Amino acid sequence: MTDRLTGGDSSLLRRINAAVTLRALRDGQAVTLTQLVGDTGLSRPTVEGVIEGLMESGLVAEVEQAQDNGRRGRPARWFRFRAEAGHVLGVEIGVHDIRVTLADLAGGIVGTHAKHASETLDAEERLGLMRTAVAEVLRKAGVSRDSLWAVVVGTPGIVDGDGTVRLSTAMPGWTGLDLGARLRRSFRCPVVIENDANLAAIAEHWTGAAVGKGDVVFVMAGLSPGAGSLINGRLHRGYGGAAGEIGALHLLGQEAFPERLLSTTGKPLDPLDEAAVARVLRLAREGDEVAQVAMDRFLRRLVHDVAALVLALDPQLVVVGGWAAGLGGVLEPLRERLAQFTLRAPEVALAALGTEVVSTGALRVALDHVEEQLFAVDPPTAGPR
Repeated sequence: MTDRLTGGDSSLLRRINAAVTLRALRDGQAVTLTQLVGDTGLSRPTVEGVIEGLMESGLVAEVEQAQDNGRRGRPARWFRFRAEAGHVLGVEIGVHDIRVTLADLAGGIVGTHAKHASETLDAEERLGLMRTAVAEVLRKAGVSRDSLWAVVVGTPGIVDGDGTVRLSTAMPGWTGLDLGARLRRSFRCPVVIENDANLAAIAEHWTGAAVGKGDVVFVMAGLSPGAGSLINGRLHRGYGGAAGEIGALHLLGQEAFPERLLSTTGKPLDPLDEAAVARVLRLAREGDEVAQVAMDRFLRRLVHDVAALVLALDPQLVVVGGWAAGLGGVLEPLRERLAQFTLRAPEVALAALGTEVVSTGALRVALDHVEEQLFAVDPPTAGPR
């Protein structure tokens, strides 16, 4: 293919050839030089030269294979992509938990670590807890911080392109925090900050309930729900990163404020008090009439919010996650009411990835950054940039 190009920048041609060869090796299976020639369409001398350079960079290794003693001629040379040449981190900084997932360059999980966090922690304490969790997962895996190629962090709230949290009511001191700048001081590699529901949508599309679906809405269902949306398989963030903030719809004249949705006493219920929320839901399942009224109020509000997004985007699938994913009876009422309030009712499914959904989505985005580095026209290296 590319070795038919003539003239021009020969160094650019070498980089293109290197990217083509890396793609052929990317799945991690050992292949022979002859197979690489066939897969890439490059000449054998070209592939040999590219392989030597990739071995010097640490991205490719030669693999010893058992020889067939009955076979004549020079034995075949085998090569593989060295996924262990670098690592990525997917991180969730949540209201109640800090979760960290460490993976190699092929996405193979190397280590995970989770820490409980109190909802009352200030920003400095929460960031300190996150740094401790990262250090712990790196220590347990025996991985150097310098080995990291990308770090992606998910957090509640509206996040702009630079990684500043423009609005987040879930955690003290989080609104206005330049989270990207703060965390870039701790890493030499690229650091990306993203909304947690956006990452959850990416995760479910990658390896969860939305695999193979192009137009997807993921609802992080709680007393003040948020959502992440994929259009043709690509994340839709909106101009300022605020797409999917359906929890703000109560500001548009709706009577059901988040704090009163699941209240059974007339007093506001703290949205972050998960034990109190769980108690109301349990009582509703057990037949308590007052709790069932509160539960029905919650479902009406959830359908109202989700329907607004469904009418705007017409998704194929709505995936319900967050703590509402544990509600045994939430799917059927949601399906029925969306059919009433939308022009074309989408499929509705529970999230498949549970508590790991945000860190899994962060990992996927980090791996996308790895792909960009590996297959860019700039010369690939065996480390972060």
